[in-house]
Amino acid sequence: MFKVLLVDDEVYVRKGLLEIIPWEALKFSVVGEANNGAEALEMIEQLEPDLVITDIRMPTLDGLDLIRSVYAQARLPLIFIIISGFHDFNYAQQALRYGVHDYILKPIDEEEMTAALRKLSYAMGRKRIASLTNDDLTTSAIMEALVQESLQPEEAEPYAAALGLEGVGGFLYTMTEIHAGGGQDKPTTLKQFQEALYSPEVGGAGIPVLEQQPGTFGMLFCTDQIEGGCGGLALHLERLRIALAGRLYMELSLYAGDPVDTLAHVHRSYSEANEAARHKYAENTGVITYAQIKDKALYVFDMNPVLASKLILELEEGNMTDYQQTVNGMFTLFHEQRFTPQAVSSSLARCMAGILGVIKEMDGTEAEILRLKELAERGHGQWSLAMLQEHFQQAIQEAAEAIARLRKLNSLGGIKPIKQYIDTHYHENISLKNIAAMFYMNAVYLGRLFRKTYGVYFNEYLLELRVQEAKKLLRQSDLRMYEIAGRVGFQNADYFVTQFEKLEQLTPSEYRNMLIGKE
Repeated sequence: MFKVLLVDDEVYVRKGLLEIIPWEALKFSVVGEANNGAEALEMIEQLEPDLVITDIRMPTLDGLDLIRSVYAQARLPLIFIIISGFHDFNYAQQALRYGVHDYILKPIDEEEMTAALRKLSYAMGRKRIASLTNDDLTTSAIMEALVQESLQPEEAEPYAAALGLEGVGGFLYTMTEIHAGGGQDKPTTLKQFQEALYSPEVGGAGIPVLEQQPGTFGMLFCTDQIEGGCGGLALHLERLRIALAGRLYMELSLYAGDPVDTLAHVHRSYSEANEAARHKYAENTGVITYAQIKDKALYVFDMNPVLASKLILELEEGNMTDYQQTVNGMFTLFHEQRFTPQAVSSSLARCMAGILGVIKEMDGTEAEILRLKELAERGHGQWSLAMLQEHFQQAIQEAAEAIARLRKLNSLGGIKPIKQYIDTHYHENISLKNIAAMFYMNAVYLGRLFRKTYGVYFNEYLLELRVQEAKKLLRQSDLRMYEIAGRVGFQNADYFVTQFEKLEQLTPSEYRNMLIGKE
């Protein structure tokens, strides 16, 4: 698996790339995201990615300066792909001068990007396999080569010799995902994982390990190492999971492919293990095997947007019981309808974008919702469903409190200023929607609050004001009907007559004539 770093100052560009590109299928793993070139430089030092996909124009340090800095510091060979909204030939020329692999224009075409990455993955894989004749072979490098593509039996022999598995038949690839989150900033390292696996308490000495991405490790079992053979696989893996979790002091899950007969077919067990991992929110158990999920369909789309709108409205209304129940219902839906991790992430992103929009409309800042901002920007793909729900609930609670604070600041005393505004501006073209926007409130919420406070719907109150003023003008002037309609806020004289009659049970003319008849 080749490690990828995404660099773009627009968070939704990065999240979009995460969603639309089938990274796992292309043998890539996104190990980090950076907001600018300076942040990317630090992450390159820490994460040692194989590929950096970067924008050009960014604050602090732009994409070309980032590439220039990397090469100036004589770092290990690093491949760059530039994504940019600028069709400037000079940019492309400079990029090619620095040896950039590809230059892709925004908006990013999914097929173009996928094709470029597939071609690059194949070239990188062949290069890595060719380098395995070097003396500095590592188990991880051998394992990564094994899972890249199908091999002929004779091609697998050097790998078997390097791993000490000559003459062994029957293999099983299993992923370990460590659910680090919250205060756990640094993922478990390969060394830490191997120390735990090879400890006497766990008893996994000699098992080859591959670091697929930070916090996720692959293990290659010989089937004769499994107690009870393949029939006892689930029990063996559950015991291993418990032992590893106890040694690492962290929650973790295991995902296993089906056993394969030869080392040449380990890539198949690897692919199946990764497929099992896509079912982690659906099964929500500590061990998931491919045999357990291979005939089960997954839901790959966003949840119904109505549910996100409902949550945002409940947050604005400050009804804790309602929005907590909605969040619980969302996560129950994710589990029962078998949402993929990508579908869950996309659904939550919709909610978070909507909440952030409300905060900004109320003149709030991202500082008001640090938990939500962190959840939106920080990868949470290695969290369990329970961990994700806990963090999302906390972020939602923080957002509800921020909205309540901002409403208190913006409302200037609550509903009273809004009523005063209506009383003063009823003759203008006003509506519940534009008044709500003016006072930084949700229109539906304002309508409910107005009725709760004054015992009448907004539209009824506005109509009553206008009709009462129209009656005054009918009594005190000889203005024509269309003139009166315009003065009290009606854009159409016929509509004014209809609404007047609806409220007073007689037309404006009849009302005026009635007054004349009494003289």
